[in-house]
Amino acid sequence: MGRVLSIVIPAYCEERMIAKTHGVISELMRNSEIEYEIVFVDDGSKDRTWEEICRACDRDPYVLGVHFSRNFGKESAIYAGLAQASGDAAVVMDCDLQHPPETVVEMYRLWAEGYEVVEGVKSDRGKESVFHKGSAGIFYRIMSHAVGIDMQNASDFKLMDRRVVEALLAMPERNTFFRALSSWVGFKTAQVEFEVREREEGSSKWSFRSLFRYALSNITSFTSFPLHFVTVSGIVVFLIAVVMAVQTLVRYFMGNAVAGFSTVILLILFIGSMIMLSLGIIGYYLSKMYDELKHRPKYIISRINGKHRRREPQENEKAD
Repeated sequence: MGRVLSIVIPAYCEERMIAKTHGVISELMRNSEIEYEIVFVDDGSKDRTWEEICRACDRDPYVLGVHFSRNFGKESAIYAGLAQASGDAAVVMDCDLQHPPETVVEMYRLWAEGYEVVEGVKSDRGKESVFHKGSAGIFYRIMSHAVGIDMQNASDFKLMDRRVVEALLAMPERNTFFRALSSWVGFKTAQVEFEVREREEGSSKWSFRSLFRYALSNITSFTSFPLHFVTVSGIVVFLIAVVMAVQTLVRYFMGNAVAGFSTVILLILFIGSMIMLSLGIIGYYLSKMYDELKHRPKYIISRINGKHRRREPQENEKAD
């Protein structure tokens, strides 16, 4: 028996893509003579995504469906899929086929050559708005500087050996950033470039608000870099205060001191804003610590469907 490749696919409101994605990937794996299993994770979809996954499970014994009790987010869906995957290696890819399925075969070949992590690197981000490209660029530049890993063209599209998967699943933290952690763990790594394709059906589920929250959560869950802003802002405010103090004393001794009411107001507003922003950053980290201390599970599974399951459920999972 050959080595099995698990393909983990998080899905949220993707009822129109499940059948197509399953058909494309399963045919590609059979034509490439790769033993496979497909793990669809329904992240609490509000449409008929789960029903479509169940149909795929009925048609193909190598499909496993996992259904969350509610929407827990893409990060949780990825980890749930990896926890249920039983293959010797696992690929994480999007359900909308914007990650080219043909690249999976290339990743598999590199894994067979001995690479333990094969990163999908974007050579072209596809059609995006100027605002989205700009904000994404800023976010990844900050992340790259903060964690010391080049995140500029990184993606969730990657293949990992079973050893890497087990290392990720063994990490106890609840707030995770898969894209960065899968690079942080190390191991022998190769890269494969791909072009982001246009969605064939439906539309993106990411709004500006959700992207902002996703970025904020990932930055604070993986690095303490924003906390350094508090220190830096304190130094900046101190230097400004020293300059203003020297200026005030010079004018006083020269006998031409000015009341400076506007200057005082501006300084108070500036310093107050910096204090409130700093407290906000500290408070956000405290809330993250509070979430970790509660030790709640990353996700709750309400249903599992599929005949090809070989892995027992985790402690926080419940199968029907």
